[in-house]
Amino acid sequence: MEIQLPEVPLLRIFSLLDGLSLLRVCQVNKYWNKVANSDHLWRNLCLKRWSFPYQCLGMVTWKQFFLTQTKRERRMACARPEDFVYKEATGNLGILGPMAYLSGGGFPMSGQEKSLICTVSSKRMLFVWDVQEGTMIWSSPVQQSSIKYLVTLPQMYLAFTVDVQNTIKVWNCQHVDALATLTMPRACFSFEAILTSDGPFLMVGNSEGDIFTLTVPELRNVSKVNAFNYSVDLLRCSPDKKWIFAGGIHQHIVPRVLVTECLLRPSADRAPLSVSLPFPFCCGACWAPRRANRITLMFRRASFKKTGFATFDLTTEWTQDGTIIQANQIASFLLPINMESPICMGVGDGNVIVFESGPHLFLFTINGFLLQQFQDHQLTICNLWVDYLRVLTTSMDNYLHLYTWEEEGRYPHLKSCCHLEHRRDDHAPSW
Repeated sequence: MEIQLPEVPLLRIFSLLDGLSLLRVCQVNKYWNKVANSDHLWRNLCLKRWSFPYQCLGMVTWKQFFLTQTKRERRMACARPEDFVYKEATGNLGILGPMAYLSGGGFPMSGQEKSLICTVSSKRMLFVWDVQEGTMIWSSPVQQSSIKYLVTLPQMYLAFTVDVQNTIKVWNCQHVDALATLTMPRACFSFEAILTSDGPFLMVGNSEGDIFTLTVPELRNVSKVNAFNYSVDLLRCSPDKKWIFAGGIHQHIVPRVLVTECLLRPSADRAPLSVSLPFPFCCGACWAPRRANRITLMFRRASFKKTGFATFDLTTEWTQDGTIIQANQIASFLLPINMESPICMGVGDGNVIVFESGPHLFLFTINGFLLQQFQDHQLTICNLWVDYLRVLTTSMDNYLHLYTWEEEGRYPHLKSCCHLEHRRDDHAPSW
């Protein structure tokens, strides 16, 4: 008689397997197939690989989600120029400024989801584009003032704008009028929309060093916290929505990380829990997508002639006297003084940093070891976009280059996949 392990220890053993191995054990017998198809196992694999749970699975199981995403990653890694859709925007659109995904920028499951991009125009308008079709599907009325900031909340199909008169507006990108409007008393310098278990919120940093937390879509004030004596130039929310990073480029500003809960549920007699990160002149910050408590800062030194990076792990400790937040610096390094200072940065798994410098793209470890250097552009890289799957760069000569993350080896590395050029006399992308 065949002896079967009980389900609990078998689940424990299967939890140590990767996705391919788990698929193999499904074929052993009916009992193993039942255990190996546990939603708990596939959910853990998804969280480990993509760092956060997908909140809109609907009727899709975690196993289906894992398989679909893995297939999508492989397709992206094998991408060729002819696989990309190129559509040219026509008409008197003005200069298109900030852009953000309104939908389709995350984890499409059925393959039928549309990729919609929201963008600001110098015509003082907001546009929404269907990327695959190359068509404009919505535009706002002409605004009284130029729009300077744009963020979106794709899970709710909402866009948020701030104009030069510091008026915040919430758009559902379907109706003509904004859902809500609020004029702030001081200049707005930073903007972050988040979706938490308590609902959606908008956080705004102003010129006086204040951070406002507003409800969405009503724009009702929840809290106002003074973080600095100077402007809040950077606001970044961690992937798990537990932490809010606030920073600024002023020499007297020391960045802080605040507990999100303290901003959503402020106490009248107690300051919000926070911890300082001792690196002024902070010009960039990125949370690690797979380590929600790890953040990497980009800072300037020696009158902005040197650029450096510092990485921290945040921990929370509960004591008899209350909660204590600690920021443990685990790595830092300075770039060579002869290297052109980068403007944009991103992070991989939490152990690597990617940034541009002139026409070059660099991949360093958080300790300053150079892993890779690319020169796929002839002119200066002007934009860098990094996510869990790919890195996109665009340059001043109208080129776009695609890289994908490869997980083999001690550190993730980048694979150069595809180079696209926009030729004015040719409506198709070329090698």
